[in-house]
Amino acid sequence: MKVVIFLVAFVVIVAVTTAAPAEEPIPILKQDAEVNFDGSYHSSYETGNGIVVNEEGVLKNPGVENLEAEEVHGSFSYTSPEGQHIYLTYLANENGFQPSGDHLPVAPL
Repeated sequence: MKVVIFLVAFVVIVAVTTAAPAEEPIPILKQDAEVNFDGSYHSSYETGNGIVVNEEGVLKNPGVENLEAEEVHGSFSYTSPEGQHIYLTYLANENGFQPSGDHLPVAPL
């Protein structure tokens, strides 16, 4: 019985000491948010690893049946694993999500 307890303890110690080290959490450097009674809002944050996000939205045609729509403008940036700086802006509304960025492919003319 003592041998089994010793072996289990040994296996647990080896597993704990050889496990991959836990990664440090990425800090939030800045964070801001505002929600208004008219349905508009603004949100932004920046992280310690270089991610920057900004977004604002507004309710278009409030109170007009079948014409109300949320319109959102935003942007985000980060560095890709290959070291490329990615910057994307977007508009999202009743016409869908419309991104724009130099890294996005462009259809031939």
